[in-house]
Amino acid sequence: KMPEVSEVMTKADITPKSMHRAKIWSDDVENLYRFQQAGYRDEVEYKQVKQVDEVECWPETGFVKKLQRRDNTFYYYNRQRECEDKDVRKVKVYVY
Repeated sequence: KMPEVSEVMTKADITPKSMHRAKIWSDDVENLYRFQQAGYRDEVEYKQVKQVDEVECWPETGFVKKLQRRDNTFYYYNRQRECEDKDVRKVKVYVY
């Protein structure tokens, strides 16, 4: 049996090599926007900090549904797009 990704990741393994800003909206940019609103770099950092294997997503769209901030309060997101065109360039895309 292969170990889960979260079991074999170390802090050094998940350090991004580079970062750039999103230029156009996509499903991935939408989810990054939601993680960054909640105070995380991306899904990788969220899973590491919160020690979870899965992030709750809307089945219809695949967008993140709920995130727990570092202060343990929750952010709840809609099924539809929340990252407006004017916010797309604010989203940081990390490359591992």
